[in-house]
Amino acid sequence: MLEIITGHPGFRILNDKKKPTSVSPQTIEEMAYAPLPQGWQCYMSPQGRKYYVNAYTNETTWERPTSAPGTPKSPISQMNSLPTVNGFHSSGSLSHHSETSHMALRKTSSDPQSPGVGSPTRRQNKESTITINCVTFPHPDTMPEQQLLKPDDWSYCDYFWADKKDPQSNSTIAGFDIILVKQLKGKQMQKEMAEFIRERIKIEEDYAKNLAKLSQSPLAGLEEGTLGESWTQVKKSLADEAEVHLKFSSKLQSEVEKPLLSFRENFKKDMKKFDHHISDLRKQLSTRYATVEKARKALAERQKDLEFKTQQLENKSTYKTEEDIKKARRKSTQAGDDLTRCVDLYNQTQSKWFEEMVTTTLELERLEVERIEMIRQHLCQYTQLRHETDMFNQSTIEPVDKLLRKVDPNRDRESWVKEHKTGHIRPVDMEL
Repeated sequence: MLEIITGHPGFRILNDKKKPTSVSPQTIEEMAYAPLPQGWQCYMSPQGRKYYVNAYTNETTWERPTSAPGTPKSPISQMNSLPTVNGFHSSGSLSHHSETSHMALRKTSSDPQSPGVGSPTRRQNKESTITINCVTFPHPDTMPEQQLLKPDDWSYCDYFWADKKDPQSNSTIAGFDIILVKQLKGKQMQKEMAEFIRERIKIEEDYAKNLAKLSQSPLAGLEEGTLGESWTQVKKSLADEAEVHLKFSSKLQSEVEKPLLSFRENFKKDMKKFDHHISDLRKQLSTRYATVEKARKALAERQKDLEFKTQQLENKSTYKTEEDIKKARRKSTQAGDDLTRCVDLYNQTQSKWFEEMVTTTLELERLEVERIEMIRQHLCQYTQLRHETDMFNQSTIEPVDKLLRKVDPNRDRESWVKEHKTGHIRPVDMEL
C-alpha cells in the first residue's frame, strides 16, 4: 500500500512498509559496490543523502537496492528541505517530480483498500512542514539544518522570511515590509540632515551680515595712536570674518546640503516599485495556496466517495456498482492530477518569491550602504570646511594680535604731544 505525502515542496512517496530482516556485514559490503538492479536510479536529497527510486514501481528508499533476497528497505520519511532555491530535490527535475507524483496518486486512488488521503496526508504533512500565512516552512520539530545564504553578514536575505505580529494591531507585517520601512526611514533621516545643514547655513549667513554691519560702526572711531590703529584693525577683521562665513555658508550649500537633497531623487519611487513587485508575488502565492487547499479537499472527497462505493460493491456486487467505482476512480485520479498540478504551481510561485526576495533584499542592502557612505563623506566634508573656516578666522585675528603687541602708551603720548603741544616754557613766579 502506498501513502502520498503532499507537503512542500512536492509529494513524497513512501514505499510499502515491510518488516526488516537481518543482513550480514558481508552482504552489506557487496551491496555497496554492486550495480543497481534494473529500473533503479540514484538521486541526492537536499541534505546530501542518497536515495533510490524504482522507475517501474515508484518505490523510494534510503537503502541501496539489491537483488539479494532479504535486503531491508527503509522508507523515506523526509525528502525535502526548504533551503533548496528552486523548491525541488537538488538532483531531480520538475518532470521527474511531477511524473512520480502522478503515478503515486493513480496507484493510491485505484487501490480499493487504500485509505483516504485527507487525514494521513495532513497529519504527516504537519510533521514535516508548517504553513504560515501561505508560506511553507520546515516544521520546528523536524527542521533540517539550514545554511545561511550569507554567513556572518547578518544579511537581510537570511532573517526576514517570516511575518511579524504588529504590536499595535492584530495584523501581521511581512518581513520584507519591515526592511522597506527601515529604508524609507533612512531616506527621511537623510532629508532631515539636509534641513539641519540648511539651518546651519542660514545661521552663517545671518552671522556674516551682522559682522559686516558691525564692522561699519563708528563707535570708538576717534581713538588715536597705536591703540586706535589696533581698534581699526579689530573692525576690519570683522569684515574679513564676515567674508569667511559667507564663503563657508556657500560651500555648505553646494558641497553638503545639495548632495544630500539630490542623492537618489527617485528613491521613494524605487522603493514603491520593489514593494509592489514583492507584494504581487506574495498575493500570487496566497492564491496558489488557496488553490492547493481546494484541490486537496476535492481529492479527499473523491477518495471518500471511492471508499463508499467500494464498500457498496463488497456488500452487493452489481454491474452498476462496478461502473460507479470506475467513474469514482477516474474522478479520484483526476483530482489527484489536479492536486499535483496545483502543488507544482504553488512551489514554482514560492520559488519565484524566494528568488526575488533574495535579490531584492540584497539590492536594498547595497543601496543602504551606498546611502550611508555618501552621508558619511559629506559630513566629513562639513567638518573639513569647518576647520578651514576656523583657520581663516584665525588669519583675520592675527593682524589684530600683532598690532596689540605694539601698543605703547608712552609712544602714543609722545606722538600726541608733538602734534598738539602748545609750548614747553613753564610759568614762573611773579616779581615785585
